[in-house]
Amino acid sequence: MTAMQPFLMFQGGHAEQAMALYVSLFDDGEVLDVTRWQKDEPGAEGSIKLARFTAAGQSVLASDSPVKHAFDFTPSWSFFVDCASGEEQERLFAALSEGGEVLMPPGDYGFSKRFAWVADRFGVSWQLNLA
Repeated sequence: MTAMQPFLMFQGGHAEQAMALYVSLFDDGEVLDVTRWQKDEPGAEGSIKLARFTAAGQSVLASDSPVKHAFDFTPSWSFFVDCASGEEQERLFAALSEGGEVLMPPGDYGFSKRFAWVADRFGVSWQLNLA
C-alpha cells in the first residue's frame, strides 16, 4: 500500500533535539525508531540518518542531512494543530515560539476565534488554531 507522511530534513544536526521537543508537547508523542549515521558514512557519526516519531496522531519522518543545502524550512509548509483548549494553545505557542519567530501572534483573524502561527527554533512552521 502506498503511504505518505511528512519528512523533516534538518541541517546542522538538529533532528534529535527537534524530535525531543515535539514528542514532549503532545500526550501521544513518541519516538518510534531511530537509525544513526555510522563511522565512514556520509553523515556526522551518531546523528540521525532516519527517525520516525508521532505527535498529535501524526507520524513524521526526520533526518539530519549530510548535504548542506541552500534551502531550509519555509512557512509555506506547516503543521496545523487544532487545539482542544485555550490553555493548550497557549502552552504550545509558548514552547514553539521560544527561540523561534512569531509569524502571527495569537488573535482573532476572522477565520478562527483564536489563531497563532510560529516558526520554532529549528525553523519548522506551526499553525495553532483554537477550533
